[in-house]
Amino acid sequence: MRRLAERYATPVPRYTSYPTAPNFGPTVGAREAAQWIALLPDDAHLSLYMHIPFCRALCWYCGCATTVVNGHQPIASYVETLATEMARVAELVPPRHSVSHIHWGGGSPNSLTADEIKALAIRTRELFRIDPAAEFAVEIDPRFMDTGRVAALQEAGVNRISIGVQDFDPKVQAAINRHQPYDKTRQVVSDLRGAGLTSLNIDLVYGLPGQTQNSVARTVDLVLALNPDRIAVFGYAHLPDKIRHQRLIDTAALAGPTERLGQANRIARILLANGYVRVGLDHFAKPGDPMAHAAVKRNFQGYTTDVADALIGFGASAISRFPQGYTQNAPRTPDYQNRIAERGLATVRGLALSEDDRIRAYVIERLMCDLTFSEGDLRTQFGTKAESLIEEARALPEADQDGLIASTSDGFHVTERGRPFVRSICACFDTYYDQSAGRHAAGV
Repeated sequence: MRRLAERYATPVPRYTSYPTAPNFGPTVGAREAAQWIALLPDDAHLSLYMHIPFCRALCWYCGCATTVVNGHQPIASYVETLATEMARVAELVPPRHSVSHIHWGGGSPNSLTADEIKALAIRTRELFRIDPAAEFAVEIDPRFMDTGRVAALQEAGVNRISIGVQDFDPKVQAAINRHQPYDKTRQVVSDLRGAGLTSLNIDLVYGLPGQTQNSVARTVDLVLALNPDRIAVFGYAHLPDKIRHQRLIDTAALAGPTERLGQANRIARILLANGYVRVGLDHFAKPGDPMAHAAVKRNFQGYTTDVADALIGFGASAISRFPQGYTQNAPRTPDYQNRIAERGLATVRGLALSEDDRIRAYVIERLMCDLTFSEGDLRTQFGTKAESLIEEARALPEADQDGLIASTSDGFHVTERGRPFVRSICACFDTYYDQSAGRHAAGV
């Protein structure tokens, strides 16, 4: 595995979309976004994403589009802009639509006050038709939670909480500027469950400065005591050329590919031994959780059971996915707010999908989710248009000298040996793939 870790450490995309966001361009803008929204089916099922780009403190490892502000006024102003953007989109969506999934991400959505949390949720329900069974998920930073915000989330109708942990080792926390006592996290979990918010996810990160296989094992033991339904285990993406605050991290304290792989495998072994089911590359779920037995997809929030026809993103830097392609809002908050005020939409870039893009996107998603390539499934989805890609795929098992994939009667599947390197396997189908330094995170 040491040899494999070194070989497949080459930077590759995370494949939360295909083509990936670095390939978006200015040929798609607000006009295309408005057209694509209006062309959705009359009874479209929608997923809504709200990006809250604010945090109370800056974590040096973070790659999200976020900022720390002095005072609350910029956040209050931003919430008003979000409401304006939602109103504009609501004018365009088909009247018979239904929303099956809502996700607030960031940054830290709990940088909003309790009143703002409730008001934003109320406005969303006023503007869109929310399915009574819709999942409403919110990411939180437990360091800055209080009972008022917990009550507000419950009143807003939230039914899934994603809790950022990353690591509980104080030395690792100091190295990434994220001081998060375990007792504080445990108390927030207790408060959430006491308010009826019982569906909990926890996010972990390996490959952070100072982490070891033993230290991540201790963190996982503490997380297991919190009894979450889902656990996401992400590899730290060190891109200091692209993300300036990551330059504050001591590069010498970062693990190499072999140690990173060892940390990921150690975490996986512990979670599997404690009854969690592995989903795709880096998610784990309890056997009774929908993610453990439903068909999963992959979007910009990672793995999901969301099967909506379109994902509409609101806020600075937010990405939307439509049948025709992807759109992305202006990344800087002032530019985003100015564009909403002037035009109602803030799209500045995107990508219109070709038929070849759609076929490759489907293949990459199924590999990331199911670890399989099926010729029959591909023909069912795309007919004879898939034949060229099928010929490409047939060459992979013969070229594989590392035991990463195994032939089947209908294609191939990724082996357990190959699972950690599935992104590199997906890259074989990526016609946009660019190994440039600083563009993507290491493949291990």
